[in-house]
Amino acid sequence: MKFVCLTLLLVSGITDSRSEKYQLVGSADPVFAVAGEDVILPCSVKPSISVVDMRVEWFRSDQKDSQLVHLYEDHEDRNTDQIQSYRGRTKLNHQELQRGDASLKLSSVQVSDEGLYKCFIESKSWYDDTTVNVRVEAVGRPPVITVDGFDNSGGLHLQCESEGWYPEPDLEWLDSEGVSLNSENTETHGNTDRFSVKHTTTVHHSDKIHCRVKLRHHMLETLIISSSNMFISWRTPVIMISVFVVLSVIAGILISVFVH
Repeated sequence: MKFVCLTLLLVSGITDSRSEKYQLVGSADPVFAVAGEDVILPCSVKPSISVVDMRVEWFRSDQKDSQLVHLYEDHEDRNTDQIQSYRGRTKLNHQELQRGDASLKLSSVQVSDEGLYKCFIESKSWYDDTTVNVRVEAVGRPPVITVDGFDNSGGLHLQCESEGWYPEPDLEWLDSEGVSLNSENTETHGNTDRFSVKHTTTVHHSDKIHCRVKLRHHMLETLIISSSNMFISWRTPVIMISVFVVLSVIAGILISVFVH
């Protein structure tokens, strides 16, 4: 009986020591991916050992029932139960498995791929897991600036619009010195995977005006030059109308005097 207990303690000690000796390493920071491109989800054993003979499983830990993303077992990929939206888009490098690297390549990233992924590796005497946080960014269309007329004080109304972004982007107006201009009217429209933004501003003098739309890692910008000709072209018809009104009033007075 003592021999059996001693044996169990030794086996338990070996297992515990192996569990402490090897560790799965993923990424402490979120992994950013661009919609439409490929991304690598890191997962490796430290110190490096071969995991060719082990079970390697990737699944979504933030979804119900921890749905399967990719499974490697008995020296081959077994993705019969894989989430339908991942079919044909996941790949393990079998040669890298010999060096303990079980990183997953995810192709043609979609906004719906954003979330938490768990890498789980198991052998007969050891297992461990690590979590990778995937953040997806979709770059929209370049912003379009349009002139939306003048106000009563002669200010030029400008409108900037851009669509197709994820997550919701920031839009800002800048002058030629890089100083932010006030956005007067702002609109944001979005659904589960795309956002569009529209901002307006008013300028009262000639300048180079920038409309900039940005996410954390991406930015698109459009420039418009509000030249003096724009303001002159607005003032000219106003002056002509004013002169016409004054002449009409004078003519009306003269006609009244003549009739009397």
